[in-house]
Amino acid sequence: MRTRITLACTECKQRNYSTSKDKKTHPERMEMNKYCRFCRKHTPHKETK
Repeated sequence: MRTRITLACTECKQRNYSTSKDKKTHPERMEMNKYCRFCRKHTPHKETK
């Protein structure tokens, strides 16, 4: 079952992206490098609640 998650920038804490993941195969929190339009650069984005 895929679950909807929200990704937040680690520098400015803005919630920029929403995506989905499979909780069975990836039970840990997700982290990706994405573009943050508020910081105007690529930053690590972590999964939030």
